[in-house]
Amino acid sequence: MSCRTRVKICGITRLQDAQAAICSGADAIGLVFYEPSPRNVAIDQAAQISKALPAFVTKTALFVDASVEYVEQVLAQVDIDLLQFHGDESAEYCRQFNRPYIKAVRMREDTDLEQIADDYNDTSGLLLDAYIPGIPGGTGEQFNWQWVPKDFKKPIILAGGLSAENVGEAIETAAPYAVDISGGVEAQKGIKSADKIQKFMQVVHLANRDMFTAKQTS
Repeated sequence: MSCRTRVKICGITRLQDAQAAICSGADAIGLVFYEPSPRNVAIDQAAQISKALPAFVTKTALFVDASVEYVEQVLAQVDIDLLQFHGDESAEYCRQFNRPYIKAVRMREDTDLEQIADDYNDTSGLLLDAYIPGIPGGTGEQFNWQWVPKDFKKPIILAGGLSAENVGEAIETAAPYAVDISGGVEAQKGIKSADKIQKFMQVVHLANRDMFTAKQTS
C-alpha cells in the first residue's frame, strides 16, 4: 500500500503548464496523442515539452486504439517514460512496445478488476475512469469510489471528475496509489490553470499528511 498518493497532471499542451505542474509537486505529466481530444498534442510540440522537463518527472503518452506505427513514431521522436492505453487495446498490443504501461478501465459496478489485472499482468497500474458509452475517457465524470478495492494487487490510479474540492474525499475513500487529473485543473480545454493545479496539489498533500498521521497513531 502506498504511503503517499502520487499525482499525474494529464492533457498537457504547453511547456508552461508542465512547469506549473512540476513546481506544484506533480509526479507525472500526460501527453495526449488522440486527435479527437481537445487536449491532443502534435508530436513536435510534445517533443519540445518532454525535452525541457527535469529528472524524476514521469512523461506519459496517452493513446486510444492507435496504430502500432503511430505509437512507434511517437516513441521515436518524443522522450517518453510510460505508455497509457485508454481504448480497447489487448494485453498483447500493450506489451509489444517493451515499455512500462498502464491500462485504463472504464468502471461499472460489475467491472471485474481481478480478471483485468490477470489479463494485463505486466501492467504498471490500472487507471480507473468513469464509464460513459462511446467515450474512451476524459469525460470529467466521477464514478462510485466505493467500487475501488483496497490493497489491490496492482497499483490503482484514480481518474474521472477529480478537482480540488473532492480529491481529499477521493483519497480517503479509495486510497489509490495515484490520482490523475486533467479537466479539473484547466482554465479552458487544453490550457491548464496554475492556480487550480496548486490548489489541487495542496489538498493532495493535506490528505497524504492525514493518512500518514493516522498510520502513526493506529
